Amino acid sequence: MKYFAGYILLIYFSVCSGVRVEAQSPNQQGFEIMKNLDIYSNLIKELNQDYVDEINPGELTQKGIDAMLESLDPYTNFIPESQVEDYKFITTGQYGGIGSLIHQQADFVVISEPYEGSPAQKSGLKAGDKILEINGKQVKGKSYEDVSSFLKGQAGTTVHLVIQRDGESAPIEKTITREIIKIDNIPYYGMVDQHTGYIKLTGFTQNAAKEMRQAFVKLKEGNDLKGIIIDLRGNGGGLLNEAVDIANLFVERGQEIVSTKGKMADKNHTHLTMNPPVDLNMPLVVLVDRSSASASEILAGSMQDLDRGVIIGQRTFGKGLVQNVVPLSYNAQMKITVAKYYIPSGRCIQAIDYAHKKKDGSFGKIPDSLIRAFKTKSGRTVYDGAGLNPDVMAKPRSYSNISLALYGKYLIFDFATRFAREHTTIPAAGTFEIDDTIFNNFLAFIKGKDYTYTTKSERALEQLKSEALKENYFDAITEEYGHLKTRMEKDKLEDLRKYNGQIRELLKMEIVTRYYYQKGKIEATLKHDPELADAISTLNDRDKYAAILSGKYVQPKPEIPVKSEDDDDNTVD
Repeated sequence: MKYFAGYILLIYFSVCSGVRVEAQSPNQQGFEIMKNLDIYSNLIKELNQDYVDEINPGELTQKGIDAMLESLDPYTNFIPESQVEDYKFITTGQYGGIGSLIHQQADFVVISEPYEGSPAQKSGLKAGDKILEINGKQVKGKSYEDVSSFLKGQAGTTVHLVIQRDGESAPIEKTITREIIKIDNIPYYGMVDQHTGYIKLTGFTQNAAKEMRQAFVKLKEGNDLKGIIIDLRGNGGGLLNEAVDIANLFVERGQEIVSTKGKMADKNHTHLTMNPPVDLNMPLVVLVDRSSASASEILAGSMQDLDRGVIIGQRTFGKGLVQNVVPLSYNAQMKITVAKYYIPSGRCIQAIDYAHKKKDGSFGKIPDSLIRAFKTKSGRTVYDGAGLNPDVMAKPRSYSNISLALYGKYLIFDFATRFAREHTTIPAAGTFEIDDTIFNNFLAFIKGKDYTYTTKSERALEQLKSEALKENYFDAITEEYGHLKTRMEKDKLEDLRKYNGQIRELLKMEIVTRYYYQKGKIEATLKHDPELADAISTLNDRDKYAAILSGKYVQPKPEIPVKSEDDDDNTVD
């Protein structure tokens, strides 16, 4: 039934969007729309009247819409009235609520971090607080999504919480007045050496360009600034116009930053910089990674195409599609892909071909045979169809299985909660370190707790056992199997020592967040950030910087370390 409803709706929306099996005249399209809407209307009526059990027409229609949209790209979505506020947050960075990150931990939802200055923080909520009740209703077993919706609401209204706090025997009650919560696009900026400024940009919601301008101007006015780093790692994008206005800070007025091209003529636009620039000459590095997408790729890509800055990091996500939100009846909305965007060299960096679906229902990447070369303003060769390829490639950070297990099972989080309860203050975020005393206390804290994980070698060993049993060879290798399994378990006990540097980094990040919130968390990570160090080095080496922008720089091949016989492939990107 789901798929039949989806098929009917697919016919309707396919006609509306122009995706059809054969060309049709406007009159034929209009007839097909009316015919299939009539079929669908009658289908729902007959089901409601004659189906053996009671049906929910709204739920059936929602399933039909979802099934239809699954055949298109993942960015074309139906937004029912109940979810409109969530989508407003994507574009405005604002919502009504208490202002706190939360996460699911076993049967309960737990406060991850109150935003600094938020109602949650001002009311005394702390990271690690377990939510027991909301407005008199128990929430044990409720999902993260359910609890999030209970906490959100119109500014000025109140929400009553009952929480359990580590170290407290009795539950604690809190009545919190909701406010408009604004998430800053720039949670941190500052100087990372005597002459280099750093700005962390996490979103492109309304006023992102205004925030960027203010941060950059303050760095210039208060320091001997000779280079700037914009960090777009993990930034999934946002509003296109904010990306254009941020680029405008560094390039002259009237410069094309991005153009959009769609099926309908009114979706074709060329976006030019409209304002006087702030600085045309300041050396610039943009940090990107595999999660930098959409507006992030417009900003980084325009800086690359115009030879205005150096891009360092990993190949970006490759989202070259533009969405508009259109109103529907009954306060519903639809976010629909209406165009592709092209950065100044003329290339589109869309990596996945959503126009052609494979037999298994998946979508493939743009084939290498269709990837084309383009030229930057100074003649460097760049390519379309696969995200942005940085000017300087950096190996992505990877973490060992032991580090991920300790983090993913919330043992690092729970230790930080206890640490904050026992220590009222710590040194500044940029100077605090995990010394041996803290680390040994952590080892004592996790003793006897579950932080098991399975390495690739262990999975391979179990696969060997499975195949040997099938072929009746296992009896012959039982002793060797036992020795290997024991050796691997012993090696895992050594992982706490072997990867103690990674574990200390994660502990530091989590503990600092308890005292200095998001700003402190970012500041605490900068000291040991190899990509940031590479960016600073590039800005300080003007010959290297100029060689990259002129296309004369050849990146050295990385050294390949010799792998010890005791090493397991024990890292995950």
